[in-house]
Amino acid sequence: MFQALLAMIALSFPADSQETEAQTWGRDLTSLFYEGEVEEIWDLFSDVMRQAIGSVEQLKTFQQQTMEQFGPESNLVSETTNGRQGLRVYERVVEYENLETEVQVQWAFDANGVIQAFGIRPLQREAPSQRLDYQTKADLRLPFRGEWFVFWGGRSVQQNYHAATPDQRFAYDLVIHHDGRSYRGEGKKNEDYHCFGVELFAPGSGTVVAVENSVPDNIPGEMNPRQALGNHVVLDHGNHEYSFLAHFQQGTIVVGVGDVLESGALLGRCGNSGNSSEPHLHYHLQDTPRFNRGEGLPAQFQGYLANGQLQVRGEPVQGQTVRPTGEN
Repeated sequence: MFQALLAMIALSFPADSQETEAQTWGRDLTSLFYEGEVEEIWDLFSDVMRQAIGSVEQLKTFQQQTMEQFGPESNLVSETTNGRQGLRVYERVVEYENLETEVQVQWAFDANGVIQAFGIRPLQREAPSQRLDYQTKADLRLPFRGEWFVFWGGRSVQQNYHAATPDQRFAYDLVIHHDGRSYRGEGKKNEDYHCFGVELFAPGSGTVVAVENSVPDNIPGEMNPRQALGNHVVLDHGNHEYSFLAHFQQGTIVVGVGDVLESGALLGRCGNSGNSSEPHLHYHLQDTPRFNRGEGLPAQFQGYLANGQLQVRGEPVQGQTVRPTGEN
């Protein structure tokens, strides 16, 4: 999860001009970066982006090293714009003289031109998988109550950045939205986030095979990649299907290794621990109980609503609001 991409800011310019506006602004920002005009870019960064980068001097060093390594742009492969959670996102896939691989340049900004995210990296592609047609054997249910928003979910890297990783090939990141935002106020405290402290439940029956409950929650905007899952629970559903639920609030997990659980059993509360920049639930299903090992499995949930439409069995995708059936 990237804090910058979760800033929910309403666009003010007309809908029919958004694509042109975003494309022009994305091209201008890319040109500024190529030309080394980092002070101008720095002035346009949000506070979260400035905090993440550190200083204008570090941005300048990054620009210089990038251009020395990549060389000049030699070919524009594709150029797209789209809307994500109240932001406009410009994506540019290009080739550089010194590289053999394609590179993705991405900017996300609000209607005022404030940059909420920036990235330049080798183009990510979906990890190969032998399980694309896999049908989940466990009877899985959404591991929460009420409405949640699918921030990352789906089978393409455009819908779900996890799809580039073999073990998290079909993973989900979910938050709670109110009025199009995942937080109230300025979002500087975990308590500002609607999902922080909300109860999470076992998605299916199984045995607890791993628990971590002592990792401190991050300050929003900061991350702890050394303990990527943060506080987490791993459930063995049998048939080599293991559920990973991550980023719980410190000290709230109420199950232990060896516990045999029924579907819907309370696990703990949503938090912001581990490699997480804001409170959210990370979920994925894989074929081994070891993180970063094995192969991800599609997780088909049963009995839920997606944007108000009944799904008897399905896989939620980015942008959907989902909730278990049987709730008011």
